[in-house]
Amino acid sequence: MANITISKKDVQKKDGVVVLSLKEYQRLLRAAVPTTYLAGKAAEDLDTLYDQGMRDFKAGRTRKLRSLADLR
Repeated sequence: MANITISKKDVQKKDGVVVLSLKEYQRLLRAAVPTTYLAGKAAEDLDTLYDQGMRDFKAGRTRKLRSLADLR
């Protein structure tokens, strides 16, 4: 087994260090949500939907819901 030396300064600068086995790291990678990039009309439609939602929020036309049953 090899010794690993990590300087305290590096740990503090990077807000900590996590040590995982390779198998655990690979399992976490597989479980991660994939990144999806939109382009063209789909991206424009999503931008429009976001902009409208933010306008509604700023104008006070939104409400907080505890569950989907509150929509009725």
